[in-house]
Amino acid sequence: MERSAPGDGEHVSIHLVGGGWSPDATEVYELFVAEAATRASRIGREVPRIAVLLVVEDDVPSAEYRNEFPALLASIGPCEPLVTEVISSDVFDTTVLSDIDGLLVGGGVTPAYFEAIVPLVDQVRLLVSDGLPYLGFSAGAMIAADTAILGGYRIGGVEVCPPDASEDLDEVTLAQGLGLVDLAIDVHAAQWGTLTRLIAATEAGLVTGGVAIDENTALVVGDGALAVIGNGSVWRVEPQLDEVSGEIVGVTVGTLGVAD
Repeated sequence: MERSAPGDGEHVSIHLVGGGWSPDATEVYELFVAEAATRASRIGREVPRIAVLLVVEDDVPSAEYRNEFPALLASIGPCEPLVTEVISSDVFDTTVLSDIDGLLVGGGVTPAYFEAIVPLVDQVRLLVSDGLPYLGFSAGAMIAADTAILGGYRIGGVEVCPPDASEDLDEVTLAQGLGLVDLAIDVHAAQWGTLTRLIAATEAGLVTGGVAIDENTALVVGDGALAVIGNGSVWRVEPQLDEVSGEIVGVTVGTLGVAD
């Protein structure tokens, strides 16, 4: 898995969290907050400014999540969460990315997040390539990919995951995402059964493989080896190709890491 190279030799990490928010699950956010603080210190700012982008559709994500998640970040280390909420069908203004040291895109209805962040795609790519830490939680992780899985529970009319994980979409639906990582991302893997969606999408040639992340677990994509943080697993799915025809003949599944 690759990501855009940072400018001027600056370290950059992309943090992909598989959902499952809990006020006690601070471990998966600690490195992100620390990286935002490091970036802030380079310009003499003592308290990092972290943009937190939330899209609300029918009280999803919950009011508890929207109110307490920024406080969770502040409890990890000194930081200023700058929360911007829009309702489904609205979009974010590019000003939300002004003068920030970290970007967190939250969870909820993935298609709504995708639509809301479209005006920011180019600017997000530039900022991350310049070293801005990015954390995607659930929906925010899914849309970070080059080819983003937005939802759906069928492929060719055949069920490939539980309907409750469909995001109100029937067929598995893809879109051009933020382009921060080059493999597809699915979330709530073990908890919602979405690993099978990624397997089926890979075998059908809809995506070229990817990772499915468990809840309260983060995959950190940075300089050097990938890191898995939290109490779950990150499942890697890769297509297996026929040596002669190059056609997909199956997939392999394994874990990138399991927390102790």
